[in-house]
Parts: sequence; C-alpha cells; structure tokens
Amino acid sequence: MNASLVVQKMKRSVAVILVLLILGFAVEPITSVVSAHPAAAAAAQTRRRVRRKRSFWKKHRDKLTVAGTALGGAAIGGLAGGKKGAAIGALAGGGGGAVYTYKIRKRRHRRY
Repeated sequence: MNASLVVQKMKRSVAVILVLLILGFAVEPITSVVSAHPAAAAAAQTRRRVRRKRSFWKKHRDKLTVAGTALGGAAIGGLAGGKKGAAIGALAGGGGGAVYTYKIRKRRHRRY
C-alpha cells in the first residue's frame, strides 16, 4: 500500500474517534436519570432536604464540556494544519464549548 493511503486512513479513524468523544461529552450519562424510588417519595412527603452524593460528571460538567470541546478542536485542527492548526482549533473549540456551556445551555433546576 502507498504510504499516503495509510496516513489518510489513520487520520480518518482518529477524526471519527474524536467526533465520537465530543458527542460523548455532549450527552449526559444515562445513569444520572433519577428513578422513582419509594424512599424518595417518603422523603418528599416529610419535606426534609436530603443531600445526595453528586457524581463526578455532575460536579464538573461545565469544565469537562469545555475541556472536551477544546480537545476535539485541537485534534481536528492538528489533523488539518499541524501545530498552528491545533492551537487555533483548541481556542475555537474551547470558546465554542464555553459559549454553549455558560450562555446557551438551559439549566433545569428543580425548586420545590
């Protein structure tokens, strides 16, 4: 096989993996869905505030989203334009992720 074909296949596979990682950061994990539990219903009736342990994802969701988009932008920029492209891609990806995280995304806070 020609060396350029091998490089193109490798770049394509790396790009696919990076896109999948970016999509993985954008979707909230399925495990964070709150299930209906009898103990939770009883706690809601007594009006006591129960502190639940937050997962690592819930504690650091904003930072992980921005870091993931910056990493994805750097990878795509690096594939397209080398070191300078990686730097530009990281800035663009991080900036886009920050705008989404802190300005666009709706926050769903439950207040009782």
